[in-house]
Amino acid sequence: MKMYLLSLGAGILVGIVYSLFNVRSPAPPIVALVGLLGILLGEQVVPMVRHALRGAPVTLGWIAEHRLPHICGELPSGTDPRQAAAAAPPDRGDTAG
Repeated sequence: MKMYLLSLGAGILVGIVYSLFNVRSPAPPIVALVGLLGILLGEQVVPMVRHALRGAPVTLGWIAEHRLPHICGELPSGTDPRQAAAAAPPDRGDTAG
């Protein structure tokens, strides 16, 4: 949610700057939004084609699980390095082989 509020705040700030300089937005808002939707959908074409070329079916379930989170704005969750270090198995110092 914080990311969305920061994005909205940045947009409002840019709008204020445009207004102060009597500059119009570079594109009508609906045109810009449709363009962004096209970019998001276009980004999904290559992964879907790669998936299909591997012989795997591109089903609605696969799209919902693997592509829809990106389109809807769900960002990858980063792992806190301290948590990752605590969860990692201890290094025994030996090598396999």
